[in-house]
Amino acid sequence: MPLATIFDEDAPKVESPAGSPELKATPPAPRARAGRRSPSSARRGPFRPGQLVPARARIEARILARAFRGLDAVTIAVAAILLFADQPDRMGGLASLVGCGVLFLALRGLDAYAFAHRERLPRHLFRVVAAAGAAAAAGLGLTLLTGAPADGLWGLLALTPCLMALHVAWWGLVVHGRRQGRLTPNIVVVGATGNARRLIEAAMRTGEVNVLGIFDDRLDRAPDDIHGVPVLGDTRALVDHRVMPYVDRVVIAVTSTAEGRVRQLVERLNVLPNPISLYIDLGRDADSEAAVSRIADAALADLSGAPANSRKAILKRAQDLVVASVGLAVAAPFMALIALAVRLDSPGPIFFRQRRHGFNNEEILVWKFRSMRHEMADATAAQQVQANDARVTRVGNFIRLTSLDELPQLFNVLRGEMSIVGPRPHAVGMKTGDIESAKLVGQYAHRHRMKPGLTGWAAIKGSRGPVDTPELVRERIALDVEYIERHSFWLDLYIIVMTIPCLLGDRSVVR
Repeated sequence: MPLATIFDEDAPKVESPAGSPELKATPPAPRARAGRRSPSSARRGPFRPGQLVPARARIEARILARAFRGLDAVTIAVAAILLFADQPDRMGGLASLVGCGVLFLALRGLDAYAFAHRERLPRHLFRVVAAAGAAAAAGLGLTLLTGAPADGLWGLLALTPCLMALHVAWWGLVVHGRRQGRLTPNIVVVGATGNARRLIEAAMRTGEVNVLGIFDDRLDRAPDDIHGVPVLGDTRALVDHRVMPYVDRVVIAVTSTAEGRVRQLVERLNVLPNPISLYIDLGRDADSEAAVSRIADAALADLSGAPANSRKAILKRAQDLVVASVGLAVAAPFMALIALAVRLDSPGPIFFRQRRHGFNNEEILVWKFRSMRHEMADATAAQQVQANDARVTRVGNFIRLTSLDELPQLFNVLRGEMSIVGPRPHAVGMKTGDIESAKLVGQYAHRHRMKPGLTGWAAIKGSRGPVDTPELVRERIALDVEYIERHSFWLDLYIIVMTIPCLLGDRSVVR
């Protein structure tokens, strides 16, 4: 399904809407240049995964490794308790406990949770066996020193196949995640330079990042590709390129001593929601590979973009799942009544679907109860709603006034496309007067550095409804950016609690 397709109320139902992690996207052909070969499938490059997964759906490998380590810890702890309880001799039980403790520490010390991209499964399992051997040796040494029976060591050795089976499962999950594109970060490089070449070579050696493309303002002197990674255009093409919602980081690879050019690029790319980093290379393979690892871990000093916080992200997602699930359970009867009322009030579908911007400018399909007359639907928000708008139905007036038309977006939250709290999603191409709203504020896309929300800081601060003047657009963006800089679990709870009284207490806002 093409990314550029716009669905409105007349569009047919779709099984896999845009914004789905399963969406396959192909970037547009690069701008034609004299003497260049015509684009082909080869311009996808050596790093391009079979499926492009939105950046919001990426899973940090270190978070997954911590989960695996935690599950191993639980398994080993349960085994330690059972082995200790099974030993009639206290020292024998102590030897089993020591062996289990050494086993867990040895697994960490031997990097059994690294899951290196190039490492084969047999080598990984060898780490598990080596850790079990160290644990058995520690337990045996203690039994020899104390004269305790060594019966518990057999149970410790019997635990080894269980751990090996678990690590085969962990390995399979990691391999599957990488094939799906959910574990390996995607980057684009700015500057077809020697630094870019060394970065790509290091990425090929380590496999820790996917370099999807290169952008360079000096196209007349840039090659068609570097090691097969295509040059897709200049920085103007980068800003609106279809691949950007799938990009985790933009890496500037021009010479770090060219301070003026770096500053100019940062200013030009600052309109992007994607984090921007500067790649500094010292010319050695080890330095290049270390830099790639830092990019993969998002540990480079960012030139632009909010710093990543895994703990906050996990808490926010957990909060979204809990609140959305409870909200759907409570709202289900009301949603059924609203659906019936919409159907009886005016001809047309029950739901209105509209493409809006999500995280990293990803286009997502947002669902609402239809509040306008079907034949007057405006999926692109070319004309924002006004007071006494003739397009709005009788039921539509009520559900818009109470924001009940937004309830179906709880499904967007469960899908991971939206959050309970965040900047409200705006329609793709939304206009303020005759001008596209995104062009009124230079930092407009900064509001897309976080998933859009059902409610938000701007909503409880009075910035709700249409933004039909440049001043209202700037006010909305300022409040959205303020929320992104301040957001926390407790601030989200405060916004959720304040949303209903703010909505009910302000009937004058056009919605």
